[in-house]
Amino acid sequence: MASRKLKNFVDKGAFFKSVVEDGSDLVMVVDYTGTIYYHNKSLIYYGYKAKELIGKNFFEFIHPDESKKVRKGFLTSTKKSFNRAVEFQFKAKDGLYRSFEFNSLNLKHRDGVEGLLLDCRDITQRKKDAEALIHAQQAKEQFMANISHELRTPINGISGIASLLAEGTPPEESKTYLNAIRSAAENLKVIINDILDISSIESGKLTFEKIGFNLDDLLSALEGTFTVQAKSKNVSLFFEMAPETRRMYFGDPVRLNQILINLIGNALKFTQKGSVTLSVSLKSMQKDTCELKFEVRDTGIGIAADKLSRIFERFSQADSSVTRKYGGTGLGLTIVKQLVELQKGSIHVNSLEGVGSVFTVIIPYAITGDLKAGISKPIYRKENSNDLLKKLHILLVEDNDINQLYAGSILKSWGIKYDVAENGFVALEKLKTIRPDLILMDVQMPVMDGFEASRSIRQGDSLICKIPIIALTAHTNQSIIERCTESGMNDYIPKPFTPGELQEILLRYTGKKSEAKSSLPVKSVATEKKTVTDFDLTYLIQVSNHDRSFIGQILNSFLTNAEATLLALRADLKENEIGRISSLVHKIKPSLTMIGAETARQLASELENMTNEGGAKSKIKSGTKEFCSLLEKTISGLRALDLRKV
Repeated sequence: MASRKLKNFVDKGAFFKSVVEDGSDLVMVVDYTGTIYYHNKSLIYYGYKAKELIGKNFFEFIHPDESKKVRKGFLTSTKKSFNRAVEFQFKAKDGLYRSFEFNSLNLKHRDGVEGLLLDCRDITQRKKDAEALIHAQQAKEQFMANISHELRTPINGISGIASLLAEGTPPEESKTYLNAIRSAAENLKVIINDILDISSIESGKLTFEKIGFNLDDLLSALEGTFTVQAKSKNVSLFFEMAPETRRMYFGDPVRLNQILINLIGNALKFTQKGSVTLSVSLKSMQKDTCELKFEVRDTGIGIAADKLSRIFERFSQADSSVTRKYGGTGLGLTIVKQLVELQKGSIHVNSLEGVGSVFTVIIPYAITGDLKAGISKPIYRKENSNDLLKKLHILLVEDNDINQLYAGSILKSWGIKYDVAENGFVALEKLKTIRPDLILMDVQMPVMDGFEASRSIRQGDSLICKIPIIALTAHTNQSIIERCTESGMNDYIPKPFTPGELQEILLRYTGKKSEAKSSLPVKSVATEKKTVTDFDLTYLIQVSNHDRSFIGQILNSFLTNAEATLLALRADLKENEIGRISSLVHKIKPSLTMIGAETARQLASELENMTNEGGAKSKIKSGTKEFCSLLEKTISGLRALDLRKV
């Protein structure tokens, strides 16, 4: 009798069916035993035909593991006028289960028939999202535990060893202790750099240079970086470079170096015996671009097949035991993957547990003609730069005693004359009597900080206002860098810095970088009228191996683009339109780097930041006028340049 009533209810429910028939939710009418009397068309999304389930029992399609729980919720629904959010796993036509939840309306309370109207909503994606969120939270918690351990370990080591040194130790033991402190400090630097890099990537503020480089120099530096570590583990280290890859590429060599350092470092970390090999080959070649293929192979512990999909996730390693045994933040491969993909490249891994792993990276680069056979070594070599550095006079503005000692020791070892000021006020007093070639300026200091001191220097007399100022800062986020620029600083070195980083910045800003190699021309190439111009072809000459034909191609290309940019910028200024300024200066900035137009490049960066951050319109316009003037001066200088004298 009850079944007949329910059937009549369904048959007569024309209005009801018109409402739910085409709905996105799966709607069913079932009796108190679960027999299905009606379902709408939504079942076609799960492989069933219209009316295919009518007459069958609802519980036939429930996952066996959940049957007891769902029956309990169903029974509750038969006793209440309304019930909600009963979850169940529903079997689709292909045999796979989907996650659902139903809200039920008891028809007995409304229409006097013993049946339920079930509104079933597919929550499969919601469940997946919830699981992903839980996984991400667990990974983040694991990362915080890892990073806490990774930071505490070297800090405790440094603190303990420093205490031993303070108590007095024999000279032979002191050297061992100092080496341990240095190693711990390097570990801290790697961890901090990983955190800063992932922060920059995720905020969208990471930028890539487009400058010329050759792989011989890059691989030579990598070999020097890892040789000692490989020997200490008795692991063979090989570098293989296909002959056809010996040419110049345009891209970001610093980011490529970072990618390879991470992959080689990982390979060495997880390899206890055997070898680690980096091989470079040419995957494809077109007229103006090519794809380079980098393979890092090791004979290490390998990665289990079910773990491969997780190794590029943030805060992850293959499993927690790896973290405990080998250490690390779990950010390295995440950074590598994103650096590769941001350059429109790809990365994948093949691995066999207990046998080893192969990481393959493919990155596209712009190219120009082949380099000559004898590819030169990097210009920044300590042995070639000693005589140049000895001529410098540096003002070191730093309040921290240890940082004074560290930076001062490096400068002293190079024979550089230097003065120390413990804050910005003392620096200004010293500048009344000395005229340094360059100022190394700490940012955070008592009495007067680096920002205020730099502004005062830039407003000073003509003898000191043009001295290059390099910020020394542990904070490299965008807001701090912008404050450095706004206060008149030329550049910055992140703390802690290496001697090589300090050397590079000194050579770059003292106006004599090219003297580091006697076969190269002096810093600023003069026009026939002896007008000092804002460009330096040293780097272009270096990477091209003094190929005048290639240099001419680059300069002609630059002049064409620069003149078009100059016209566009002046037109925008005339029409009081500043919307395109950011994209125009951004587009020409890599070319300015290539020809060594450092002042123009810095101003381009400032303009780009100002426009992107919504700076004052008057300030943007005045900066653009100054940039146009610099660009015009550079164009004139290059037009007058005699390449036969380069």
